[in-house]
Amino acid sequence: MPPVRAAEGMSGPSAFDKAKMGAMMGSTVGLIIGFIFGATNIIRYGPGPNGMMRTLGQYMLGSAATFGYIQSPNENYFWEQVLIMEIQMLHVHRHNDTNGELAHHDGSVPESASEAWEAGRDAV
Repeated sequence: MPPVRAAEGMSGPSAFDKAKMGAMMGSTVGLIIGFIFGATNIIRYGPGPNGMMRTLGQYMLGSAATFGYIQSPNENYFWEQVLIMEIQMLHVHRHNDTNGELAHHDGSVPESASEAWEAGRDAV
């Protein structure tokens, strides 16, 4: 789920907020994958000397830590790419518009693509 757009005059989520969101999403996926693989291995090979719950917990926590660590920096990269695509679409719409300007729903004219790029870059 993308971050909610901030109202005018407010900045969006910081890079640390995006990293936290990526870590949480990755950890959630990792817990589920760890449960699936851990349960499958316990059924196939038995729980071993640590017991079923401890073995399953090790699978789940190890997988959650791995996925969370991998997803955390990827979240910042993903939202940077979304920003780039939005700016490119704004540029395309501006050139295809007959007036030369793309107005918002309230009739105001948005900032130029270069200003939007700089504003987005400062938010990261």
